[in-house]
Amino acid sequence: MRVCVIGTGYVGLVTGVCLAHAGHDVICVDNNEEKVKLMQSGQSPIYEPSLSELMQSSMQAQRLSFTTDLGQGVNHGDILFIAVGTPALPNGESDTRYVEAVARGIGTHLNGGYKVIVNKSTVPIGSGDWVRMIVLDGVSERQKELVGAGGAPVATHPEVTADFDVVSNPEFLREGSAVYDTFNPDRIVLGSNNRRAIEMMKELYAPIVERQLSDEANLPPVPVLVTDLSSAEMVKYASNAFLATKISFINEVANICDRVGADVTQVAQGIGLDSRIGNKFLQAGIGWGGSCFPKDVSALIHTADDYGYEAQLLKSTVNVNERQRLIALEKLQQVLKILKGKTVGLLGLTFKPDTDDMRDAPSLVLIEQLNRLGAKVKAYDPIVSQSGMRHGLSGVIVETDPERLADGCDALVLVTDWKKFKSLDYGKMAELMNTPILIDGRNFLDQEVLATAGFRYMGIGR
Repeated sequence: MRVCVIGTGYVGLVTGVCLAHAGHDVICVDNNEEKVKLMQSGQSPIYEPSLSELMQSSMQAQRLSFTTDLGQGVNHGDILFIAVGTPALPNGESDTRYVEAVARGIGTHLNGGYKVIVNKSTVPIGSGDWVRMIVLDGVSERQKELVGAGGAPVATHPEVTADFDVVSNPEFLREGSAVYDTFNPDRIVLGSNNRRAIEMMKELYAPIVERQLSDEANLPPVPVLVTDLSSAEMVKYASNAFLATKISFINEVANICDRVGADVTQVAQGIGLDSRIGNKFLQAGIGWGGSCFPKDVSALIHTADDYGYEAQLLKSTVNVNERQRLIALEKLQQVLKILKGKTVGLLGLTFKPDTDDMRDAPSLVLIEQLNRLGAKVKAYDPIVSQSGMRHGLSGVIVETDPERLADGCDALVLVTDWKKFKSLDYGKMAELMNTPILIDGRNFLDQEVLATAGFRYMGIGR
């Protein structure tokens, strides 16, 4: 099928590359010329396992291309994905300016032929009808321009010639495993009341639904849930809000465990064996971050406020998370007392492993607070240290290897649970430190291994 993906951020680029790998003819559109040139050269602007390889192979097979020309993309695609960012505004509301601009732009380039316009961006509930309205506004603007230029109008009524439907198709990708998640989803959600649009989307996703691209053997077809537009939009928000709530819950339990002498890792194992609860997202630590959880929970709270409902549980979820980010700081103060003049090293900077994403990362709060208290902050991250990326990291010295990080530190804090951090030479690192103290902010490391290496180990809720 012929596909256009508008926006090559995290969701858009992964979607475009994976659909091309699935055999579709894909054009990705972005208005950032430098970024498009980079992608046209076969380089991915983001780090995601397997993405670059799939991107290059699909380009070589001539199933994937990149352009800044929106009109070219709209004319090419039978299915048009809107995958631009919807960042959170200060009041928690989603900023939909980029979605509006793209929808209007699509309208100005529609030129006959049926199109399915897919909301892949996480948009406020009710945006499907709003996007349709904006697209029609774009069609109307184009007609006025043609008439004003002396040309013949494309139609007397835009709804007659603007033959399209809007579908909500939320994404559920985890950064660091987005390619795997695309080919092995738990479900595919399609929101629309139009049978033709749904059938086209089912055809698009058929290779994924039928597990043709999965490395897993003998799995049943991927469930496809068809809903109305608003329900599909709500599925996305409700899913992320539930997962965020589950993390905040186990962090609350961890803080109680710290005070009563229980081990939250054992508690989480015990409650996770209950089939009604499950063991996923029960890892206590220093809180969640990234681009999705903070934005989506805030947006759902804001939507509830708009409709006269106070989402008290969701507000508490956010409050617990904000407080949890300071737990590592409190533990540092317990063991080092005064932090002024001390050197603290952070193991990991990104909000989660296997990504270069620093958006709303807990490390940024730690850096800010440690700077405020007069500590010198150093950090090592497998991706950030190698990439040279330093935006927003003015208050920290980014080291190039773990030993340089440990040298002269009074304590280390594990912030991101990168797999390679399990196998570092902690014995050598302990020797290089002023005082070998490690705060495990993810309960990720083996405390016996750390103790043998000479560290004083402190976890969260242990």
